Amino acid sequence: MEIPVIFEDNHLLAVIKPPNILSQGDNSGDKDMLSILKEKIKTRDNKPGNVYLGLLHRLDRPVGGVMVFAKTSKSASRLSAQIREREFKKGYLAVVHGVPEKKKDILENYLLKNRKTNTVSVVDKGTEGAQKAVLDYEVLDYSDGYSLLKVNLHTGRPHQIRVQLAAIGYPLYGDQRYGYRVNKKGQQIALWSHTITCKHPIFNAELSFISYPAKRGIWSKFELEQAGQGCTIFHEDWTPEQRNALSEKLIIIKKQKTST
Repeated sequence: MEIPVIFEDNHLLAVIKPPNILSQGDNSGDKDMLSILKEKIKTRDNKPGNVYLGLLHRLDRPVGGVMVFAKTSKSASRLSAQIREREFKKGYLAVVHGVPEKKKDILENYLLKNRKTNTVSVVDKGTEGAQKAVLDYEVLDYSDGYSLLKVNLHTGRPHQIRVQLAAIGYPLYGDQRYGYRVNKKGQQIALWSHTITCKHPIFNAELSFISYPAKRGIWSKFELEQAGQGCTIFHEDWTPEQRNALSEKLIIIKKQKTST
């Protein structure tokens, strides 16, 4: 299976997860991103032993888009610290049923996960086991009764975007779990990991990994920037030469991908 690479060096790996692939293996025995990438690196680099690859975050199985992995334990530790300190920023594109009255808003709820059914629900503050969930959204476009939203996560709770948007009456297109009343079986959920912004674990440069979904299905109703995937690098103290030295790795990866 071909997994598109956005950026890779000795410390981290940023890729595009295809929809309907597990982030990490489970009891189903189905292929997952972590195992696929470990095997790819092992074969490509002719590594005799086990390959280290740190899983920093997950995407729900039906969701595609940007994922970042750590290639060393030091990188994993530093990137995990960024996640805890909320410096690891994640942005999504989503298509919902309806047109929200508020074009921009911040949603704050308390979510409780039922581990037996693997579902999440909005509950009252103070409910035992509930976790605070915060996101903000902006309506970018709308067409034929659907809206394209840009969503920024402030917290990282299971099924957070799907549950919070459904709770205010705008379930995601294709979400069979939290929008079963308005969605049909077989529809692909319209949720995409659009951006991840973090600091490089070694060089301390700010990295922004960007990806857009293919303009087909429900996504074709909207004007998306179809530049594919890319990486931008920012560091206020870096000279242009320093930035170019790091971004050159991306250029090499793109050339290699194009030639195969």
